[in-house]
Amino acid sequence: MIIVCPKCSTRLQVDQEKSPNRPFNVRCPKCSATISSGGASPALEQSALAVGGSPATDHPRFEQNTARAYESPTKPGQSVEAGSSNEALRMLADLLSQGTARDAQKPGSRPAWDKRKALVCSSEPYREAVARKLTDIGFQVYVAEDTRQAIETMRSNQMDAVLLDPQFDPTEQGSAFVVREVNVLRPAQRRRLFFVLLSPSLRTMDAHAAFLNNANAIINVNDLDDLDRVMDVALRDFNELYREFFSAFGLTAL
Repeated sequence: MIIVCPKCSTRLQVDQEKSPNRPFNVRCPKCSATISSGGASPALEQSALAVGGSPATDHPRFEQNTARAYESPTKPGQSVEAGSSNEALRMLADLLSQGTARDAQKPGSRPAWDKRKALVCSSEPYREAVARKLTDIGFQVYVAEDTRQAIETMRSNQMDAVLLDPQFDPTEQGSAFVVREVNVLRPAQRRRLFFVLLSPSLRTMDAHAAFLNNANAIINVNDLDDLDRVMDVALRDFNELYREFFSAFGLTAL
């Protein structure tokens, strides 16, 4: 559990297994202010606290419980069959080349055939653009249309990246539930998830804002045309930061 000092914004890591079930107070080691475990970070655009039970455990409201896999639109002049065939041939070529490429492959790098998985939790105006950009840079993309699909997908699949728009499913407090799902991950799991906030107000690649929101990167919605390049730079920085950690545990980079 991470709690944030409301006075100086210092972040404190609290062992959730050893902390009491009821709200409690701790003293900030930096400014000596009293911090309540029930208080939300003022930097969060939407609080993840006190939002009730998870939609994944409530009575089902939707027939499709998990996010749908995104498929890029067919290019002009290209049939669906041809596109599927080309994709199958490309994947087969990648698999066949594994053996020869393995020796030359950088230690810890991700095999070409092992696609990174990304979950898009966005409002409708940005959903298609975000999914398309992620597909273009090699992600296997899942698109959640509501809170239940997002939570079910995060629990049933190991996602490499989650991109969250604060206006995602506002009726069901979708943003708050997704943030809470990220915040309750164990540290080892959290280090294997690249969490991106799509913000209408914060600056793209604002490291301080990302830190305060327990995110790995901020992307302003006005910069979605550059999402592929921003993600490439941010992921390289992330992998470099955790390079020794991934190497020690024999993990591939994201």
